[in-house]
Amino acid sequence: MKHTVKIFFLLTMLFQHIAYADSPLKVAVAGLNHDHVYLLLNLYKEKKVEIIGIAEANNILADKIQTQYNLPKSVFYQDLPSLLKRVKPDVVLAYNPTNEHINVAEICLPLKIPVMVEKPMATTLADANRIAALSKENKTAFFVNYETTWYKSNQQLKQLIDQNAVGAVTRMIVKDGHEGPKEIGCSSYFLDWLTDPQKNGGGALMDFGCYGANLMTWIKNGERPISVSAITHRLKPEVYPKVEDDATIILNYRDGSTGIIQASWAWPYSVKDLQVFGTKAQLYAQNDKTLLKYVQHNDKPTVIPTDQTYFENHIQYLAHVLSGNQLTEGDLGSISNNVTVVEILEAARRSAKEGKAIVLN
Repeated sequence: MKHTVKIFFLLTMLFQHIAYADSPLKVAVAGLNHDHVYLLLNLYKEKKVEIIGIAEANNILADKIQTQYNLPKSVFYQDLPSLLKRVKPDVVLAYNPTNEHINVAEICLPLKIPVMVEKPMATTLADANRIAALSKENKTAFFVNYETTWYKSNQQLKQLIDQNAVGAVTRMIVKDGHEGPKEIGCSSYFLDWLTDPQKNGGGALMDFGCYGANLMTWIKNGERPISVSAITHRLKPEVYPKVEDDATIILNYRDGSTGIIQASWAWPYSVKDLQVFGTKAQLYAQNDKTLLKYVQHNDKPTVIPTDQTYFENHIQYLAHVLSGNQLTEGDLGSISNNVTVVEILEAARRSAKEGKAIVLN
């Protein structure tokens, strides 16, 4: 399809384990109001990445981070264009509202500076397509980071599927979410936009529905579903009055297989799991490390080792990719996968609003 952009720098399923480069990756940060930024900041404390610039207009938040992580005051800028006039990073990492990812792409990609944003890629398909076009036009990489990309259980599961270990895939089920962003203690800076229907594009549907859409598109080797159906609820309207906090999305594929995405801010506990049923067996990635194989429901499952070498996080991955290693298309962080993810999420929002399945053209 026209929005599926082919790029040459995307990930194979398994690599030799790599250490961090002798010279750490030099990164600039666009925004600090996404709590996933603390993963990066902790890597900075461990000297596994070099932060050479941070663009954050909120001085209170910038001062808080500067003090907490003992960052030089000189790396802070009011905005991204000002930062990029002074420094040239290896990559810009965006930790800002999802609807601002397009702005980061518009600034960085024409300057030939690669970008990685936190999931999902964009709030609208129009923005996702624009980002894809910018990446292609400027021959510059754009990536999307998901926590579940670095789950060794998921990587091993995909290898087994590709080796026909379960037969033809008939059903995929993903559960993602937690008790709620407010309930688990997300910062006020994060909550302000995560619960905003414009800045986040929705609530739990966007925040956690994207994981399932990402994994299912990967398992299906980039295939788009033929239709998307969704039901959303506000189980805690007093806590999240503006957006849905619970969503169920059903993807139907041309071969008759089905994907079921259960995304919620109302689970009794945090969960990120993946089940894939085939004509011969079932694989169940319970968490980041545990992978089970079922052949008969009543039989004890086989525990599949997940000790293969793989990237530990997005910084290791970027260091490998941006050093010139050629990677295959369709990776979990790829543009081609993530444009489809946004297409699915947009169709799911429409389906929930209109009360009908949305057929994709």
